[in-house]
Amino acid sequence: MASNNTNILSVKNLAIGYESKNVAEHINFDLDTGMLCGVVGINGIGKSTLLRTLGGFQPKLSGNILLNGQNIEKYTSSTLSKELSVVLTEQPASKNLTVQELIALGRQPYTNWLGTLTKKDKQQIEDSLDAFLLKELRNRKCHELSDGQLQRVLVARAMAQDTALILLDEPTTHLDLYHKVQILKMLQELAHDKQKTILFTTHEIELAIQLCDRILILDGKDHPFGDPCQLIEQKHFDRLFPSEMVQFDAKTGSFKVNK
Repeated sequence: MASNNTNILSVKNLAIGYESKNVAEHINFDLDTGMLCGVVGINGIGKSTLLRTLGGFQPKLSGNILLNGQNIEKYTSSTLSKELSVVLTEQPASKNLTVQELIALGRQPYTNWLGTLTKKDKQQIEDSLDAFLLKELRNRKCHELSDGQLQRVLVARAMAQDTALILLDEPTTHLDLYHKVQILKMLQELAHDKQKTILFTTHEIELAIQLCDRILILDGKDHPFGDPCQLIEQKHFDRLFPSEMVQFDAKTGSFKVNK
């Protein structure tokens, strides 16, 4: 993995949740430029809450989130939108737009108040259409797309925003295996080739083990973080689910059902 080892995101002793409910605490991890990181854990453990907190959609309970060495709360929304892009699971309200129009919305942080696209903006949109195999669909309305196609459009919009850090909540939900792999391979290429730092939540633990540079396991306790091979060696995946139902096979990096 090519990375110039510049720290982009540093999370220190973070607690997340809602005013009266602490969902998870003692979360610590660091991400450098060009890294693809998956966040895994059982349902309801706080994956989406973490992503929404990192993206500034809800306040943290305590701890620190540093983006490029600066506390994320110090950023204005306009400066943050040039550093950080987010793809949430909610479907866009603007499905009546064409593919190209929706991707062009990613350039909003850079356009003037009239929304005029410069040559650079147009090039970013073209590059994003190209990277996510959307050129032939550019004039198609978003409501006409399959789930897999729409997911590629949403990630392409984040790429067009051209931020150093991209956060995605469950980018492979509702997709078949082929399209899950397609999206995650595209994210891996975006991280490694364009030196973006990408953090995504997922239920696809086996795919994350194969494709990610780092994994954060939200386990309700100490939230292990590291290289997938290290996490396998340290038996962290073995403790993810109740062992009477499924067991993790360290040799294959996959889960086996106990019959």
